[in-house]
Amino acid sequence: MKTRAITGFIFVLVMLASMLSGPYVFIGFYMFLSLLCLIEFFTLIKTTGLRPHRTIGYAAALIIFASIVGRFFIEFESKWLLINIPLFFGIFIRELYKKSKLPFSNIAYTFLGLIYAVVPFIFFVSFSFISGTFNYHLALAFFIMLWCNDTGAYLFGVKFGKTRLFERHSPKKSWEGFIGGILTCLLAGYIISIYFTEYPYYHWLAMALIISCFGTLGDLVESMFKRSIDIKDSGKMLPGHGGVLDRFDGLLLSAPVIFVYLYLITY
Repeated sequence: MKTRAITGFIFVLVMLASMLSGPYVFIGFYMFLSLLCLIEFFTLIKTTGLRPHRTIGYAAALIIFASIVGRFFIEFESKWLLINIPLFFGIFIRELYKKSKLPFSNIAYTFLGLIYAVVPFIFFVSFSFISGTFNYHLALAFFIMLWCNDTGAYLFGVKFGKTRLFERHSPKKSWEGFIGGILTCLLAGYIISIYFTEYPYYHWLAMALIISCFGTLGDLVESMFKRSIDIKDSGKMLPGHGGVLDRFDGLLLSAPVIFVYLYLITY
């Protein structure tokens, strides 16, 4: 427990520093985190005997991330995304030279790694620039609500949890914990609306509801993934917490939906 608390404290400080240090550090940090998540994902897939195309996947991840978020600073033409086309087809061609019994599984998991571990971070960074300039309030509020949801779900689940939420994938989660997480997240969203006035309170409450629901689903999806390959933690990078994917599983589904919501109410 002590190790978990120390790791969590340092982790929160690093996260805050990344948001308060300006847009360049912010983007660089989350690009790095997305790459760590992709490395973990490919490493886990290798334990099943499959061989995703890691080098091409890493190169594509960096190019996609840089070409999408780069437009926030310079007139970065979207045509640079076309660089990924030969990389993507290179995955198929490279598989021709590998002696694999499941070539299309290798190809599929390479693409899935990009979609699952990298694209959500691109949406997270993008909604922090949704107004046209970098606003760390959105990133900070997102994580505050996500952490409050996790904390509320845990506390309510321990105290009142009786009805299993999705026992097949996560035996410890309960409906009582899920509802407690939503209530805690909504409270956090309302308090945030008092200090961060970019949006009226009802938009913050809507975002809290989205984060709570899709954050929980993201956790369940990661649990489903880990159970499918019979592992407990995605890695050992964060002592007491597991891997990077374990720490950011709530972001992976909620960040894209938050981006869509903010885009719809902004434009």
